[in-house]
Amino acid sequence: MNYNTLISAETLNLNLNQSNWVIIDCRFSLANPELGKNAYQHGHISDARYAHLDNDLSSQITDFTGRHPLPDFRVLAQKLGVWGISNNSQVVVYDDASGAFAGRLWWLLRHWLGHDKIAVLDGGIQAWQKQFDLVTTLPKIKPTIFRPYLNDSQWLNAIQVQNAIAQKKICVIDARTPERYRGEIEPIDFVAGHIPHALNRQFQLNLDNGFFLPIEKLRAEFQALIGDTKTENVVHYCGSGVTACHNLLAMEYAGLKGSKLYAGSWSEWIRNQNRPIEKVQ
Repeated sequence: MNYNTLISAETLNLNLNQSNWVIIDCRFSLANPELGKNAYQHGHISDARYAHLDNDLSSQITDFTGRHPLPDFRVLAQKLGVWGISNNSQVVVYDDASGAFAGRLWWLLRHWLGHDKIAVLDGGIQAWQKQFDLVTTLPKIKPTIFRPYLNDSQWLNAIQVQNAIAQKKICVIDARTPERYRGEIEPIDFVAGHIPHALNRQFQLNLDNGFFLPIEKLRAEFQALIGDTKTENVVHYCGSGVTACHNLLAMEYAGLKGSKLYAGSWSEWIRNQNRPIEKVQ
């Protein structure tokens, strides 16, 4: 069986010794970028490798990008091979933030690089620790070759988003907290507000006590939000293109497939002062 949205701790444990399964620890903190790697070194799921959001899952920031630009797909594909991921691997990714960071690698692999067999650990490392032990032993990795099947139709750039909004072709969903969406506060980026006409669904609404909501509830809530919009015309964004993947994952888990990512997100949008912004008064 292939897992391509969520997987439980119990199912992961049953498959720990499968030779074609690869586990990736994606823990990260925006406030302390090395915190996740330090946590990994002090204890992780057996045989897990570590992926750093800034160093592995993003490229360098420029004057025109957001805070987490998409990585060079060739560099990422090479790293995947170094981590022992082949095109036949079942990949499981986890973090300690209910998928907020692991969802980034899920999207990169599944939707951008065309690897179907990747799932996020539901409940994260906390769910694992309630039943199973962590280890400090580093994995013995047998490098392989990962061949990407690049699909750039799964994400939009700022110009595409702006044009599609003007033509009323897309429904844009902002995954940030309501107060950031409204423009009342902005703790990270230098401009507050949101993309005009965007709707707000903070990604935390997908969760109950750290686990994803039941499929039926997620489906009902997203359908109520997007109305008659076709799922392929739904575009997700957040601060830097990371937690937006959580909403995309939640929709896909609920059977609402085909939505896309505005990869640059708010931190890229505001780099150009000619792009409009909105605030809720």
